[in-house]
Amino acid sequence: MQIDVVTDEASGYLATVEQLEAARTSRTKALLFVSPSNPTGAVYPPEQVAAIGQWAADNDLWVVTDEIYEHLTYGGATAPSIVTRVPELADRSIVLNGVAKTYAMTGWRVGWMIGPKDVIKAATNLQSHATSNVANVAQAAALAAVSGDLSAVVQMRTAFDRRRQIMVRMLNEIPGVVCPEPHGAFYAYPNVKGLLNRDLGGHRATSTAELARLLLKEAEIAVVPGEAFGTPGYFRFSYALSDEDLVEGLGRLAKLAG
Repeated sequence: MQIDVVTDEASGYLATVEQLEAARTSRTKALLFVSPSNPTGAVYPPEQVAAIGQWAADNDLWVVTDEIYEHLTYGGATAPSIVTRVPELADRSIVLNGVAKTYAMTGWRVGWMIGPKDVIKAATNLQSHATSNVANVAQAAALAAVSGDLSAVVQMRTAFDRRRQIMVRMLNEIPGVVCPEPHGAFYAYPNVKGLLNRDLGGHRATSTAELARLLLKEAEIAVVPGEAFGTPGYFRFSYALSDEDLVEGLGRLAKLAG
């Protein structure tokens, strides 16, 4: 059974050790840890990563850590691996990563796991029967990506950072929207509860799922409602698009929310 530890904009979407401990039971076996995060863009500071890692180690938990956005951080934020902060977790951790985000190779579908040999062997056996193997051309492309330098990533990150700041500013200028500053990935996750049950172009939405449909129909804006992530009242916005399209889309939202 999965137990969700829900965070909100007040904490910058960061879970505390106290929250994790309150959710832990005698049946808890593993912690799923993601930083930088999808959908919030939250990045745990190194000291909090260490504290959470030590909590997991003290309670003999396994840690599954998703680090696919590790190179997409902004404003001085860093995303150290929980295993490097708490080395004693190495024998009880599984690190997940891939080329999709850092190298903008989503369609190539290449990723990897790092963990204890017996765990990786079992996962390899399962994967080989479930999805066969990665195509040769995809393997070659992924090898070229991870063997090269990160200069292209630096350029991409600079563009993302600029768009991140534009998005946060424009969202917070819309009455009824509260958007904390994300420090990683390429998402913003604003609270849009103030847009519910309001007249928006002659329409009213009572949920963010309904509001997302309204925005798609009336403003031709595509967003992911918080219901998809278990937190109604929020939207996930992506700033992995051109500056012009970002400004146009948020301008349409502002006009509709007018």
